[in-house]
Amino acid sequence: MKTSARLGLVLLFAVALCDAGLRWQTAPSALPVAVVPDVATDALPCTDYRVVQEGLMPMPEGVPAAHASSLVALPEAHPLHAHKALVAFWFAGTRESAADVQIASATFDRERKAWDAPQWVVNRHTVGKDLGIQIRRIGNPVAWADARGRLHLFVVATGLGGWAASRVVHLTELAPMQFKVVRTLPLTALVPALNTSTLVRTVPLPLSDGGAVLPLYFEIGIKYGVAVRLNADGEMQSITRITQRREVLQPTLVAHSPTHWSAFMRDYSPTERVAHSETFDAGAHWQDVGNLTLSNPGASIAALRLSSGVLMLAHNPAGRGREVLLLSTSTNQPLSWTTRTLIDGAKADEYSYPTLIEVPQGPSAHTTVPDVWLSYTHMRQAIAFKQLRANCSARPARSQP
Repeated sequence: MKTSARLGLVLLFAVALCDAGLRWQTAPSALPVAVVPDVATDALPCTDYRVVQEGLMPMPEGVPAAHASSLVALPEAHPLHAHKALVAFWFAGTRESAADVQIASATFDRERKAWDAPQWVVNRHTVGKDLGIQIRRIGNPVAWADARGRLHLFVVATGLGGWAASRVVHLTELAPMQFKVVRTLPLTALVPALNTSTLVRTVPLPLSDGGAVLPLYFEIGIKYGVAVRLNADGEMQSITRITQRREVLQPTLVAHSPTHWSAFMRDYSPTERVAHSETFDAGAHWQDVGNLTLSNPGASIAALRLSSGVLMLAHNPAGRGREVLLLSTSTNQPLSWTTRTLIDGAKADEYSYPTLIEVPQGPSAHTTVPDVWLSYTHMRQAIAFKQLRANCSARPARSQP
């Protein structure tokens, strides 16, 4: 049998195992709940956000391409917190999937109100050396800060084959902005050694025990989202499939309450709408609830629950695609959306793969309503950002488990 035929059979076997395994597997009992700000009853659901700063992040010298950014606010326990507000990570190189692609990073300085010079933090050679295997390319990074303030990076990496044969590598911070490989996440159900076709894209959902739920997705042949539960040290606890659909990927999670969560997903079907699944028991069980009214042309989306209780979603529209970037907000259940245009580009422009997080305006997390920070791919040549500030009176919320 030819090598290509053998590889095809192996991949088909992996698809069957993953699909069957994740249908069977469930999360353990006594699940920790999500951290959801307790919104004061007299607080207004503010949806009017103005851009107070925007631009392009600094790129490593001589690098023509960038994509798939991730943002993380530095917690008070982090050594850089007093001077740096947040960190951005993205992959950069000559082009996507090129052998020279690395993970770049930049911190945002509080005093200068500007991004510091970028630095390389992960490359395929060090990842392969630490894992003891050959890594051909690396891609999407996702950052998370654990209960001790230590940063974690989850990075897509592949050996044989393309992105559809990828795995997720877990790295932790040994010193400020210096990372060490921990392991490849054992994500393939039933046969963890395969680790075939699992990728990461969107930010984790924080939990009351200091852990988080890391959204991932499977995309070889069929496409669906999964939720990986991490403990307070970032160790994987369980994996649960969050949809029975086979044409959705790149889930982004929001918590309406400690136990009621939504997963919004990129849709590859002809429907061209944002897909939606829900859980009412803190992720123990998920159910598909159809699509949102928001259109989606098969492009990554980002969702965020603000401290005021408002839901915010950044996405590209069907019809125009990645040349337009929209920001939609919802203040009620069932969800209804108000949409504004952030960027209206020309044909062949690209403003894609958004990330949304909240960041306090100052070193103290309790002084003012947090800003919303948005990062996204700019023309596949750089990473752009927008800092959004509430333009209406609202009382700062209190975080409750």
